[in-house]
Amino acid sequence: MKIDRLIGILSILLQKDMITAPELAEHFEVSRRTINRDIEALITAGIPIDTMQGKGGGISIVKGYKMDRTILTSKDMQMILAGLRSLDSVSGSGYYGQLMEKLQTGSSEFISGKDSILIDLASWYRGSLSAKIGTITDAIENRNLISFEYYAPSGESKRTIEPYYLVFHWSSWYVWGWCKTRKDYRLFKLNRMDNLKMSTKNFECREAPLPELSNERVFPANLRVQVLFEPEVKWRLIEEFGAECFEETSDGKLFFEKDYTDINDFISWILTFGSKAKVLEPKEARDLLLSNAKEMINYYAED
Repeated sequence: MKIDRLIGILSILLQKDMITAPELAEHFEVSRRTINRDIEALITAGIPIDTMQGKGGGISIVKGYKMDRTILTSKDMQMILAGLRSLDSVSGSGYYGQLMEKLQTGSSEFISGKDSILIDLASWYRGSLSAKIGTITDAIENRNLISFEYYAPSGESKRTIEPYYLVFHWSSWYVWGWCKTRKDYRLFKLNRMDNLKMSTKNFECREAPLPELSNERVFPANLRVQVLFEPEVKWRLIEEFGAECFEETSDGKLFFEKDYTDINDFISWILTFGSKAKVLEPKEARDLLLSNAKEMINYYAED
């Protein structure tokens, strides 16, 4: 759309001292004539643009010009500030706070109403999380390797990776990068990392793909489980899987059926319900629960 391209051109001009029409045409995949018409439209709209012909020339915006913030609505600005506040909740520096102050300066009348969205991305781990996020962000920006000790269900290991993306997903923070050990891209959970260090060694940036974060990809359905829950734990099922995850039986119990990735993860989860859950299928899970129960009885009986 033309309006999107005009805003895009204006954004580039505000960030660059000068750019040529052919460069803009290539960037937006349009003809040079189209770019010339767009520049004329911006000038007509009151944007002070200079054009210089010949070698060393190009298109620039008059120095000192400030974009009228009314290009954004009050709701737009509130959403931007909400996003910045969420990043500030895990930031180890004052960068996002300073950026919010810049946006809010002189905008008190423009931003109407009170804040309606408050997001804290740090959860319980702000102290350790902020430092990790700061280190990884710097490493991504400067193309430095990072190394750390990693604690996973499969065991402990030392890893060195080329970091490419900092990811917030499934209510946790991750780093996506090229693992020197596995010779492939991997997703590492920040809360499982310790002794994180940024190396002085740089790496040559790869054409890194975006991480595939679909549940089907990361958590493949390997195990079909059936569980009968007591009605007292309905709130937990709704909180974790939604109100459609179970069916109420004639005696008021909750029949739950779902695909799980790993039987050990399932066992760990089901044990948190104590006697409020009865596994129906698969038999392998029932056998593991019985074995765990016997081990716990023996453990506590010794005391």
